[in-house]
Amino acid sequence: MDPQKTPVILGLEGTAHTAGISVVKGSEILINKSTTYLPTQGGIHPREAADYLSKHYPLLLQEVINELSINLKEIDAIAFSRGPGLGPCLRITATIARALALYLQKPLIGVNHCIAHVELGRMITPARDPVVLYVSGGNTQLIAFLNQKYRILGETLDVAIGNALDALGRSLGLSHPGGPNIEREASEGKKLLLLPYTVKGMSFSFSGAVTAAQRLINVESVQDICFSFQEYTFSALAEATERALSCTKKPSVLLTGGVAANMRLRQMIQNVADEQGVEFHVVPKHLAGDNGAMIAMAGTLMYKVGEFVEIIKSSVRPRWRTDQVKVSWL
Repeated sequence: MDPQKTPVILGLEGTAHTAGISVVKGSEILINKSTTYLPTQGGIHPREAADYLSKHYPLLLQEVINELSINLKEIDAIAFSRGPGLGPCLRITATIARALALYLQKPLIGVNHCIAHVELGRMITPARDPVVLYVSGGNTQLIAFLNQKYRILGETLDVAIGNALDALGRSLGLSHPGGPNIEREASEGKKLLLLPYTVKGMSFSFSGAVTAAQRLINVESVQDICFSFQEYTFSALAEATERALSCTKKPSVLLTGGVAANMRLRQMIQNVADEQGVEFHVVPKHLAGDNGAMIAMAGTLMYKVGEFVEIIKSSVRPRWRTDQVKVSWL
């Protein structure tokens, strides 16, 4: 392994509803393909999502092979989302990754999905040692780096913000995923309704706000419910982020994860950064949700320090926490 060489990494993302395959060279994305399972009703069913991934991974891989500007043999390693996530989906993804590693005779890299969101943001923005607000369907955390680990300063005490948005969206009869639809409806809202607001230190809770908002259905307009829900929940995230910046004295804040695509949340965290006198950075909308590029980019950093996993020891980790990973590349 040449430490001076920029490795070419193939990344596989498959923790829940998205099957993603990407090939990157450093921070340059050579190709990025994905497809997403959308349930016809209710939330994501793990087995149905896994079946979707197993059906679509081969199709995506064929597209990558057809369109990739380099030969597969030029790839230096295979990175895959090892956890956290839905067990059946993780196992499908790991199986594809192992098969590719064996076929191409390349090393295997098991990536923590949450850290991949963080490293994607660090690699494609100028964020310097940031406080990270990571907001997605399955995770909501405030993160900062200290002593070779990403430390969780605060996190959801019940459901993730993306999950909360999806739950309210379903109750309102909006299609999945709920977040973009709620954002659209909220833009027409005018009346701020009373909802629970829960911040405990740098942690937060959203289930009470979901329940209270659901009780207002058929009483208040959809637009006002969505507007109010965003204002309360995003304000809780903003307050906790401001507290994290004040406590850590970090020079920047990075917003990442699927819900980072929401323009109202971006505006709120931008305001927090301005008031604290720190830099604000956010991942591009097209890379905010789950994707193979973030796995490949995190895999690039791990490749450079030799963080590989033997196939026989590459079992998935559905409950793998952000702060359980030794970050040896920083």
